[in-house]
Amino acid sequence: MALDKGTIQVYTGNGKGKTTASLGLALRACGHDFKVLMIQFMKGSKNYGEVIISTKIPGFTLIQSGLPTFVEKGNPSDEDLRLAREGMDLAWEAVRENTCDMLILDEINCAVDYGLLKVGEAMDLIKEKPPEMELILTGRYAPEEFLEAADLVTEMKEIKHHYTSGMEMREGIEF
Repeated sequence: MALDKGTIQVYTGNGKGKTTASLGLALRACGHDFKVLMIQFMKGSKNYGEVIISTKIPGFTLIQSGLPTFVEKGNPSDEDLRLAREGMDLAWEAVRENTCDMLILDEINCAVDYGLLKVGEAMDLIKEKPPEMELILTGRYAPEEFLEAADLVTEMKEIKHHYTSGMEMREGIEF
């Protein structure tokens, strides 16, 4: 493993850039020959730029564990629940087998908030993290338990966003 001591990082808030920050960490880590596993909860579109490039970055594995459609808060479909479960099972496998230097659980905060995963199970995974593994948790609505367990918490705060002026998502920038 590449690190002597891994930390827990949380990127949350209503501003843009949480997934992007974790991808920057992944790119930096891969540049130092780390093995990085990124599991994307609630995301299933193969059109995201990070999905397209992921197979070309040595040491980087990206697995999507969601549908390409939005989850209805408070009323997830059986398929939403099944895919979130699959993602969590993969995360547990990575933790138990210590197969990566950095584990990114993208949108796990939202998956918990939307009821796809239980905060208690996620906390169990956080507690079982190997000491040398870096663990990154992203998404809006990070539970207080995640914030308390983290070594680093960054809140992205929206001050101004071009969506409010009617600009659509742009390929290569927002996805």
